[in-house]
Amino acid sequence: MGSKAGVGSEDGVDGVGVGPWVGDWPSGDHWDPDLLREGDRRNVVDAYRYWRQDAIVADLDTRRHDFHVAVENWGHDFNIGSVIRTANAMGARAFHIVGKRRWNRRGAMVTDRYQHEHHQPDAAALAAWARAEGLTLVGIDNLPGSLPLETHDLPRACILVFGQEGPGLSEAMRSECDVVLHIEQFGSTRSINAGAAAAIAMHAWVRRHVFDQHP
Repeated sequence: MGSKAGVGSEDGVDGVGVGPWVGDWPSGDHWDPDLLREGDRRNVVDAYRYWRQDAIVADLDTRRHDFHVAVENWGHDFNIGSVIRTANAMGARAFHIVGKRRWNRRGAMVTDRYQHEHHQPDAAALAAWARAEGLTLVGIDNLPGSLPLETHDLPRACILVFGQEGPGLSEAMRSECDVVLHIEQFGSTRSINAGAAAAIAMHAWVRRHVFDQHP
């Protein structure tokens, strides 16, 4: 790869990214001429520096995992962006926004551009979509009757469903989920941040189905 000829800002963070490509330009349709010329300040791993956005999406499509993520969006929760950013990092196949179509993208750090987004108007629509695709709905919330995430065998083909910060999963969504799991806690707080809970749940899926390959 060419030299990192200078630094700039990436999504407002100083000193991140690479400058214009130094030397002869590489050949291949996946390279973006504008980025090669001007530098690449995007929030992408080094392997995708200077790549066209659609080329990155196409490459990710060859190795995405078998879980989806769904987030209820009734009050423009700022945590949604954090959940979507983690979904990108963990290789989720797609994410679903349930409820209002417009959602708070700030915390996503533009990672949503490299994922497949679906909108579901309500819990029933998400459940119908999941059934048609053969996916299990797995709610994540510390509710009466929920099971511990740590000892539950997460299904490979599933949608991990998260509610809003504060109220958690809606009653309608709870009734549609095949199972609801909670994260064991050992301190005084009743709950943890929705974005943190989502990260724990997604990483639990990755540990089970990527690193632990027992039948």
